Amino acid sequence: MLRLFGKNIAAARRAYLNFVAKGIARGRRPELVGGGLLRSVGGWSALKAIRSTGMRTMGDERILGSQDFIESVLRQAHETYDQQALAMAKGVDLDTLIGGVADHFQIEPQIIKSASKQRRISRARAIVCCLAVDQLRLSAADVARKLSLTPSAGSKLLVRGHQDGLAKTMAKEIFSLK
Repeated sequence: MLRLFGKNIAAARRAYLNFVAKGIARGRRPELVGGGLLRSVGGWSALKAIRSTGMRTMGDERILGSQDFIESVLRQAHETYDQQALAMAKGVDLDTLIGGVADHFQIEPQIIKSASKQRRISRARAIVCCLAVDQLRLSAADVARKLSLTPSAGSKLLVRGHQDGLAKTMAKEIFSLK
């Protein structure tokens, strides 16, 4: 870290202390205070509503960067939250998602949760993983457990789902996204 502030250790320490002092002098900035799950979901009432559904959510992490960068990240995070909120409002959960993907592939939902290695079923599993992580904001490990897979297998399916163009089409069908 200190190498970013200088080659000489003593000069780098002084430059770092100066950097921190300038940041302190700017004071507290409300848009950068109080991060975490509470802010990312929109307050206590929104958090209670989400928890009552049993759905797990991801909290945001602290963001380092310029004002423009921070605003950009927060704007993107809000769009992501809007997608999740839309899915919840439509009553789409993981079981609904699995059912929608199963319908598309004309298979039973339980088959997606089976150990079958058929290409079509594996592709359906990959799309479920992709959409569950991207749209429902579930962790790949949680989705893998629901599909009776190891977390590693869930992560691999997530990557395959992202590479499959059908995932975007399925997102539009199931989540009515544009």
